[in-house]
Amino acid sequence: MSRPAMIFAAGFGTRMGALTAETPKPMLHVGGKALVDHAIDLAAEAGAAPIVANVHYRADRIAPHLRARGVSVSHETDRLLDTGGGLRRARPLLGDGAAVFTLNADTVFVGANPLIALDRAWRDGMGVLLSVVPLSRARERRGGGDFSLGADGRLTQGGDGRLTQGGDWVYSGAEIIDPAVLDAEPGDAFSLAPVWFRLAREGRLFGAPYPGDWVDVGHPEGLAVANAMVAHV
Repeated sequence: MSRPAMIFAAGFGTRMGALTAETPKPMLHVGGKALVDHAIDLAAEAGAAPIVANVHYRADRIAPHLRARGVSVSHETDRLLDTGGGLRRARPLLGDGAAVFTLNADTVFVGANPLIALDRAWRDGMGVLLSVVPLSRARERRGGGDFSLGADGRLTQGGDGRLTQGGDWVYSGAEIIDPAVLDAEPGDAFSLAPVWFRLAREGRLFGAPYPGDWVDVGHPEGLAVANAMVAHV
C-alpha cells in the first residue's frame, strides 16, 4: 500500500557550527545532493504519497526547494514543535490517518531502502516500527545505543528512561508510526522519544535491523564521512 511520509527538516543544526549559519542543515550536500533530497528520494522510491516536510530555521531557503520537488510544506515558523509536535501539526497534510513513514533529514543510508524494509515488516497492532542499526555499525554516532532488540522484534529502553542509555541498537532516523499514538501526548511541542518509551512499556515498540551502511550527519565530521562513503558506492 502507499503510505504518507513525513521528513523532519525544521531543526537549527547547531552542531554543524558555521556550516549552518546561513544554510539549513537539510540543504547541506552529500554526494553532490542536498541531504533533504536523499530523504525525498528514499520516500519516492518507497512509493510514499503524499510527502510532507516541516520547516522552521531558514524556512525561506528550504521551502521553495521542497515545493519544487513536489513536497508539501508544514510551517513551524511561529514555533519549533520538535518531532512529535511537528508530526501532529502535519497530520492534515498527511491524509486519512494511515501509518506514516518518517525520516530525519540528517542521516545517510547506503544500501537497501529502509522505508521499503519497514513497510514489509509492518504489522497491524504495532504502534511504532523503528529502523535500527547495531551500535558497532553506527558511523559517527556520538554516545551509546538507544535500545535493546528482543528476539520477537520488540525494542526495550534503558532502565533510566533516557534515549542515550538503552543498549546496543541505534535509531537510524527512519520509522513507521501509527499517528493515533500521538493523541495521548499533552501540549503542542514534544519529542517522539516519550511516545516510543510509552509504547516500549506497552510492548508496541518494534525494531527492524537495517543491513546497509549508515552515517549520522549531525556534525561536520559526519558530513565528511558521508561524502566519502557515498563517493565509494
